[in-house]
Amino acid sequence: MAMKRIVIFTGGELFPEFLEVIHKDDIIIAADRGALFLIEHGVTPHVAVGDFDSISEEEQQLVHEKSGRMITVDPVLKDWTDTEMAFETALDFEPTHILMLGATGTRMDHTLANVHIMVRAMQHHIICSLQDKNNYMMLTTSEAVVEDRGYEYVSLLPLTPEVTGICLEGFQYPLDQATIRMGMSLGISNKLLDKSGTVSIDSGLLLIIQSKD
Repeated sequence: MAMKRIVIFTGGELFPEFLEVIHKDDIIIAADRGALFLIEHGVTPHVAVGDFDSISEEEQQLVHEKSGRMITVDPVLKDWTDTEMAFETALDFEPTHILMLGATGTRMDHTLANVHIMVRAMQHHIICSLQDKNNYMMLTTSEAVVEDRGYEYVSLLPLTPEVTGICLEGFQYPLDQATIRMGMSLGISNKLLDKSGTVSIDSGLLLIIQSKD
């Protein structure tokens, strides 16, 4: 099956360098202020979604004119966050990969909710990653290749009570059939030895975070 990637620009912290990750064939979905960010930088989102309560009426009109499609909801009556709306919209395209940008920030509740969206993507058999200026996150239930993306550290955190059979190849601190339980720091601040490394597990759900200060 051919890869179909969707890039979601949310209303969190966004930076011009994020535009460099867009590929020619990507489908771009923007949530709330993320749509305005793209348009101000000359990028047309295929779909803009949200309540748009963080931008003015004039800016909303600009988003309406410059987006391929605009989906709006009432800011009080809606049940989903803008990012979840963007995710649900992405599912309609039946993607193989979703990349979320700007999905972290000062609101820890929103940040954690967006990490949980990655779990939902995995339940749909979709690869999902989350990227901000200092972090790149992905999940695995079996095996994942960690590529050097310019981040200094690689950390492993369980999203289930425990993750078993953890093996690391190509890392400064290797592991062989290790178990990490919630609350343990064994997987924090590892480093790649070369351009990539492999993480494999036997059971559980593992969050892999590449980070830098």
